[in-house]
Amino acid sequence: MSLLKVNNLVSGYGNSQILFDVNIQVEPGQVVSLLGRNGMGKTTTLSTIAGILPVRSGKVSIAGQQVNGWRAFDIAKLGVGLVPEGRQIFPNLTARENLVATAANRFNVTSPWTLDRVLGLFPGLEPRLEFMGNLLSGGEQQMLAIGRALMTNPNLLILDDATEGLAPQVRTSIWQALSALKDSGLGILLVDKHVVDLLPLVDQHHIMEKGRIVWSGNRHDWESEPEIYARFFSI
Repeated sequence: MSLLKVNNLVSGYGNSQILFDVNIQVEPGQVVSLLGRNGMGKTTTLSTIAGILPVRSGKVSIAGQQVNGWRAFDIAKLGVGLVPEGRQIFPNLTARENLVATAANRFNVTSPWTLDRVLGLFPGLEPRLEFMGNLLSGGEQQMLAIGRALMTNPNLLILDDATEGLAPQVRTSIWQALSALKDSGLGILLVDKHVVDLLPLVDQHHIMEKGRIVWSGNRHDWESEPEIYARFFSI
């Protein structure tokens, strides 16, 4: 069963339509990317999937359950972990409190994500556990945001701007962590600008332009069309 199926999705803000017939699918143990220039509808897509924005038409299904019209926290209960744009760490909670505040094991996973397991994935967080969230570096906050989502024991992890503004070494650490999560069977849908770094990790790429998916393919498809980057990402 697919973790996520998005069929002919239409969504937007107020009277403005932003998305036009978007189709995406994520399977267990698969990483899918949503790429494109700024303002093309990537965050709108993720927000609609997560229930933050309403579906105007089309269909969003999580683990076989259609969720059109569901509230965001009900969608999360189906096993969706969101790492939002800007991280949105609770600034007045410690790193430890940020992690344990959302902890849940709704599906009675036999080896659930715990504080110790998150620290095993991101050991750099351990000496920072008692620091307030707003005192962490950008890289530490991003690791904390991923760890916080994992503490809900999701089946599908959604990341918006996964490594935006982070140092190359921190980006590498996050790619390595996502690779390990993929190997564990977690499905991942992510938005990121570092396309070259994504190629070894991602199974299926989708490129958005003006609210539509204008190209889809795997790594082999991407590498066989060297003009893709110039066509869709150059200014």
